[in-house]
Amino acid sequence: MELSIGQKVAYPTQGVCVVEDIKKRDGGNDSVSYYFLRVLSDNSIIFVPTENVETVGIRPVISARQYKKLVEFIGADFSEVSSDWKIRSREYALKLQSGDVFEAADVLKKLTFLSHEKKLSFREQTFLEKARFLIVSEVTNADLASEKTIEKKIDELIEKACTKHLLIQPRVLAATNH
Repeated sequence: MELSIGQKVAYPTQGVCVVEDIKKRDGGNDSVSYYFLRVLSDNSIIFVPTENVETVGIRPVISARQYKKLVEFIGADFSEVSSDWKIRSREYALKLQSGDVFEAADVLKKLTFLSHEKKLSFREQTFLEKARFLIVSEVTNADLASEKTIEKKIDELIEKACTKHLLIQPRVLAATNH
């Protein structure tokens, strides 16, 4: 995938970045082209070799069509939440590292469901906040909704999904460890 200066892209675990520059750097016998990506949430810069864009998981920000699917997905039921914290932790870390906004939404739904039942561990709370941040920042930076609008919509849809899920999985073992 080729990126252009000024383009907004989603970077796994970092959120939305804007391509600020494309430069070649000499590395001995050969030169390598890099994208200079500015992370919009904290203004940091990430250098990514142009040939590594797909490997890293960089992708264009969500489109209006994908946004509609995301809204439907957030309000839909979800698969069972594991009662084993180690399995959950590994699953959520991988989903957030994938850079897929739908995977982040799945993490957000499952952890919100779990938070209704028990206090989340520090790690799970961090995953929940990261998933929410990734979704909100991508939708707002794609100019598909304002931050307040998408946050309110996410809250409503997640509660709807959690209510649906209660029919399938009434309780995750409350005695589960963190």
